[in-house]
Amino acid sequence: MWSKAPDVQKVISSLVARLDISWVDAKRIHCFRSINSTARAYARIWGLNNVWQLALDQEPAYVIEVLSEHFDDLKDREKNKVLLHEIAHIPKNFSGALLPHVRRRGKRNFHDRVEEMIRQYDKLK
Repeated sequence: MWSKAPDVQKVISSLVARLDISWVDAKRIHCFRSINSTARAYARIWGLNNVWQLALDQEPAYVIEVLSEHFDDLKDREKNKVLLHEIAHIPKNFSGALLPHVRRRGKRNFHDRVEEMIRQYDKLK
């Protein structure tokens, strides 16, 4: 079962603004909470890729899904780390595509990007 997650939406908007993640349009990130998922993840991100944008005549957008069984009991700092990890999947051109975890030749490692965002977050505290 899926339901909108305005609490997560509020945190995403705050993180994007406070960390000056300028390439992310928080208004085009939609947050949902799933219940009874069998996945082991804390959260997932879904992108509206180019073919769907064309078919639906929509701008790029993303959905961040938090899996209630794993996410809801985390402390706030851990929740923020999970959400920053999902935000890190969004490319700088905010195209609807997703960045993978794997290192690409000549590109920064995805996990380095996540750690940098978390360091910025920790400095705010």
